[in-house]
Amino acid sequence: MGKYQGNNQAIVAKGYMLFTVSTLKLIAEIALLALFGQWVLGLLAGAKRDANLFYQILQIVGKPFVLATRVITPKQIIDRHVPLVAFLLLLFVWLAATVMKIKTCLEIGVELCK
Repeated sequence: MGKYQGNNQAIVAKGYMLFTVSTLKLIAEIALLALFGQWVLGLLAGAKRDANLFYQILQIVGKPFVLATRVITPKQIIDRHVPLVAFLLLLFVWLAATVMKIKTCLEIGVELCK
């Protein structure tokens, strides 16, 4: 009985790991889509983008990630490039979370990942 109890605890721990990685991946996906949508809408709307409601909503969603990136980047990076750096950092976070999710799912079994 002790053997199965230890195995169950490992699966529960992996379940928490899977939840954490999935949450991190979801947050990165939302932020990536907001920054990408903001960029595309900025291209389409041109100079009037700041008056566009949807652009403003996407800007609100992406702003915490852009501000966090501004804090961790050197001052040599101009403010205009910070959203691109934020996008690239989020892309790396998303890739790392995806790899960790796949690894965790393979360890605990694909059936438990559904």
